[in-house]
Amino acid sequence: MASTSRGEALALPRVQCPNHPDALLVEDYRAGDMICPECGLVVGDRVIDVGSEWRTFSNEKALKDPSRVGDAQNPLLNGGDLTTMISKGTGAASFDEFGNSKYQNRRTMSSSDRAMLNAFKEISTMADRINLPRNIVDRTNNLFKQVYEQKSLKGRANDAIASACLYIACRQEGVPRTFKEICAVSRISKKEIGRCFKLILKALETSVDLITTGDFMSRFCSNLGLPKQVQMAATFIARKAVELDLVPGRSPISVAAAAIYMASQASAEKKTQKEIGDIAGVADVTIRQSYRLIYPRAAELFPPDFKFDTPVDKLPQL
Repeated sequence: MASTSRGEALALPRVQCPNHPDALLVEDYRAGDMICPECGLVVGDRVIDVGSEWRTFSNEKALKDPSRVGDAQNPLLNGGDLTTMISKGTGAASFDEFGNSKYQNRRTMSSSDRAMLNAFKEISTMADRINLPRNIVDRTNNLFKQVYEQKSLKGRANDAIASACLYIACRQEGVPRTFKEICAVSRISKKEIGRCFKLILKALETSVDLITTGDFMSRFCSNLGLPKQVQMAATFIARKAVELDLVPGRSPISVAAAAIYMASQASAEKKTQKEIGDIAGVADVTIRQSYRLIYPRAAELFPPDFKFDTPVDKLPQL
């Protein structure tokens, strides 16, 4: 009995109409009242409106943003980016009798925050150009902030550091991009990005996984418009060539390009060296050199269930 009374004491009072307890009350947001729809009795008043605190007027819909809460907090900037910037006044009330602005910014953005903000914009632009997801952008921003605050790459351009951070973030997230792909969306040379890449790894004492042919195969084949069977064959060829040590010292990108060339030549979807080179970012001669290394043992490299359109002995010898 005691437990029942305690439960009743703890129970919150339910707002309801005394005459119609089962009726669903209607809330009047303007007046803050709870009204019974059956008899019109105001059951509760001063109800708190949990909606937006601003009002939009018809003549301001297309001209002004009614939200006054500012941008989202940015934890990467000092102070969480919670500063308020007062825009330049336009009316007579904004100036005193001497023509000076009445309302001035007491604290402007620091130079370090401005540099980081510009770098974050550049990183976001580069990521958009090569369709990288948000998690890679966030990782790149964090890497750049660490490098910038350590001041370990002083004298290097922020754009070069940002490009190298994007390259590292892609590899750490398991979606590596080539140096040439990063170069294509930035204004920095491949050599400079490579230098910054090595310096950042040393400064942050971090590492990246070694790239393999499989990291690029699906993307290259997709961009070339090759069917799934050719992609699987090219992946098998590249992996087998590495296992048999046929391509010592060759970069995984050139091996992947050579494997795609061999698989496409054996199928009905044939691609030229130039087409593959444009997608993979390697020269025709590089593809030929890797292809010549794997060609003598081509019969061992294809998967057993591959359907040949061109027999192995009829493949181009280059």
